[in-house]
Amino acid sequence: MRPLGTAADLERRRRLAVTRLREGFSAAAVAAVLGIHLRTIRLWWATYRRRGAAGLAAKPHPGRPRKLTAARARQVLTWFRKDPRSFGFATELWTAPRVAHVIRRKWGIAFHPRYLNAWLTARGITPQKPQRQAREADPAAIQRWRTHDWPRLQNGRAASGPPLPSWTRAVCY
Repeated sequence: MRPLGTAADLERRRRLAVTRLREGFSAAAVAAVLGIHLRTIRLWWATYRRRGAAGLAAKPHPGRPRKLTAARARQVLTWFRKDPRSFGFATELWTAPRVAHVIRRKWGIAFHPRYLNAWLTARGITPQKPQRQAREADPAAIQRWRTHDWPRLQNGRAASGPPLPSWTRAVCY
C-alpha cells in the first residue's frame, strides 16, 4: 500500500482524477493510472457532481497537531552528529533526558524522556556510550605488543604442549 501523502497531495490527486474523468477516460483507467481503488474514484466523481470543485478541497487532518514540525524533527536528528558538550553538557553522552532538555530550552516544547527514547529508536538512533579508554594508554605501544609480543606468546604456548588443567576440577590420569 502506497503512503497517502499530505492533504495537498490528496487534493491534487482528486482534482487530477476528476479532470481525467471529464476528459472522457473511464473510471477504471483513471484508477489504474493513479493506483487508487475504483470505488474511491467513483466516490470522488460523485462528490464533485454534488458539491463541485469545493468538494475536492483538502481537509485539515483531525486530531492534535504534532509538537515538532518535520523541519524541527530533522534538526533534532542532526544534533547527534555534534558533541553534547557543545550544548553545555559535561560529558560526550547523548541521553533522552538531555535531548528533552535541549528541545525544551530551544523551542519550549516538553517531551517525556521515555517518549523520546521510543521516538529516537524508531529513527535508528539508539543509546551509545563512548568506549572507555585509559588516559595513560599508548596506542603505539599497544599496537606493537599486539603485532610482536602476543603472537610470540601464543606460539610459545602451543609449542610447550597441552594447556595446563584447571585447579578447580579434578585431574584424571
